[in-house]
Amino acid sequence: MPRRVVLIRAINVGGAKLPMADLRAMAAELGATKVSTYIASGNLLCDPPGAVDEFDRALEAAITERFGYAREVISRSRDDLAAALADHPFAVVDPKYSYVYCLTGTPDAAKIAEFEKRPFGDDEFTVIGDNLHIRFDGGAGGSKLTAPVIAKGLGVQGTGRNLKTVRTLIDLADEE
Repeated sequence: MPRRVVLIRAINVGGAKLPMADLRAMAAELGATKVSTYIASGNLLCDPPGAVDEFDRALEAAITERFGYAREVISRSRDDLAAALADHPFAVVDPKYSYVYCLTGTPDAAKIAEFEKRPFGDDEFTVIGDNLHIRFDGGAGGSKLTAPVIAKGLGVQGTGRNLKTVRTLIDLADEE
């Protein structure tokens, strides 16, 4: 099984505390090897045991059981992230304003078409496969293109990482 980058949605924000040491321990308890984390925002790198989707669902259940809140776990291979980075369609003025927002699945084409018609100021966005690509005009903090709006509009949850973080996660996955 190739190394995976496992992204947990909305960790260490809004009261959903998850120490990275606990995340590493939970992944190891579930049988993952070569476990590491990057910054305290729910970025886990590991070699999961067995089927990826089974590991992701087991980690979601472990987080809910141990911490009492539910969070989606979305994993990508190193190559998936590299492809998403290469596919980013917007000019990168500042990598911290450009995001790959990994989705839990590929949204329905009709939902994508409807969502992409919606105005969000000068923010640019488009769905490519199971990723939403975003270039925030003034940063994610002031945008109306928020996680709840994305989930409702596309019908799938997701979690975003800026391009600097995506590049770092790819580099970390290469270190194996």
